[in-house]
Amino acid sequence: MSGAGTGTERDTRARVARLILEHGPVTASALGERVGLTPAAIRRHLDALLAEGMIEVRKARTPQARRRGRPAKWFAITDAGRSAFVHAYDDLATSALRFLAETAGDHAVAEFARRQIADLERRYRPVVQEAPPHQRVRTLAEALSGDGYAAAAAKAPQPGGGEQLCQHHCPVAHVAAEFPQLCEAETEAFSRLLGTPVQRLATIAHGDGICTTHVSSRTLCGTGGTDDPAASVAPGGDAGERSPELTHTSDEESGGTSL
Repeated sequence: MSGAGTGTERDTRARVARLILEHGPVTASALGERVGLTPAAIRRHLDALLAEGMIEVRKARTPQARRRGRPAKWFAITDAGRSAFVHAYDDLATSALRFLAETAGDHAVAEFARRQIADLERRYRPVVQEAPPHQRVRTLAEALSGDGYAAAAAKAPQPGGGEQLCQHHCPVAHVAAEFPQLCEAETEAFSRLLGTPVQRLATIAHGDGICTTHVSSRTLCGTGGTDDPAASVAPGGDAGERSPELTHTSDEESGGTSL
């Protein structure tokens, strides 16, 4: 990020952007508490990030937003902001996969994706298996966060129970946008690791703000916690419905960045 100001200010601004990437959408007051900045200081950094196109304002569709007074503003990372954290060599990786698809076919790309994700699966399996069944999604999220995916686990909002695994960052999002086999292989690995069907609801690669995976309730599925390689992945594709809780807010609606 090339914002104006001293090196310390740029570092702080980068930290604010990183927090929005990992925990967003998030309010200005929550950011100020995490970074230890005054309301005026956090507003200054948010204004700068908005001007650079690194973040955007969203408005929550929650009961709080219908209370008297101005609704809370939530800040989320943009594609431009996320690209500042994306690992290098995306173009080279995309070109290599294009060549593989042209010379050996799409099935070769799918096999490559499975082999790539196999190492991650091998490393995560002992950690996930050691966790109690009811904590395995959270344990997987922690392992993913250790690899830079900024993941979190939460109860699923839809009827029927289950949990959601949310990844706020994807190191290969730009490549996966052209080659969804990468997302599919990852989803299959999640199902095997957790021993229960999973369904990808949204992906960063397809323009969603977060990669969201629904993990079926082990009780409803009748699974006994075994890590069956044949555990199924529920249909629904990689990029389904976007998260309904938040909507984009136009500049006219959002105004400034007041708390």
